Amino acid sequence: MTAEPINQLQILLEDEQKMQVFGEKIAQVIGQINAPLLILLNGDLGAGKTTLSRGILNGLGHRGSVKSPTYTLVEPYDLEIGKVFHFDLYRLVDPEELYDIGFNDYLTEAQLCMIEWPGKGGSLLPKADISLQINSNGTGRQVILTAQTSLGSQCVNELR
Repeated sequence: MTAEPINQLQILLEDEQKMQVFGEKIAQVIGQINAPLLILLNGDLGAGKTTLSRGILNGLGHRGSVKSPTYTLVEPYDLEIGKVFHFDLYRLVDPEELYDIGFNDYLTEAQLCMIEWPGKGGSLLPKADISLQINSNGTGRQVILTAQTSLGSQCVNELR
C-alpha cells in the first residue's frame, strides 16, 4: 500500500498586510468551493494566526473587528456563505472541555471552522481539510498549507 502524495503549498509573506491579503485569497477559494471546511492554524504566539483568520473573515464579507477568541474559545460569524466559527484553544486545559462547549454541534452547523492551537484539542478534533503552519522567517512569515482531504487538496490547488 503506497501513501497518498501530500499536497502542500509554501508561501513567504513579508508583513502583516500580506498575511491579511493572503487570508482574503483563501476566502475567495473557500467561496468557490462552497463546501464545509475545517482549517487548523498552527504557529507560535504572535505568528499571525488571528491575522490570517481576520483576512479570511474579511474576504468572506465580515465587516467589523475580528478578535482572537482566546478567552471565549469561539467567536461565531453569520456570513453569506453560512456559519463560520473561529476557535482558539490556547487556554483549553483538557480536550474534554470541548464536549462542555458543544464542539461537535459547531462542526455540524459550520460552513467553515478555523481552529487556532489545535494541538490542545488532542484526538477529539476530526481530520482537518487543511492544516496550516505559520513560521517566523526573518521579518516575515512562512506559511505552509497541507491538504489532508480531497477537498483540502482542491483548495490548495486553487491557491497555487
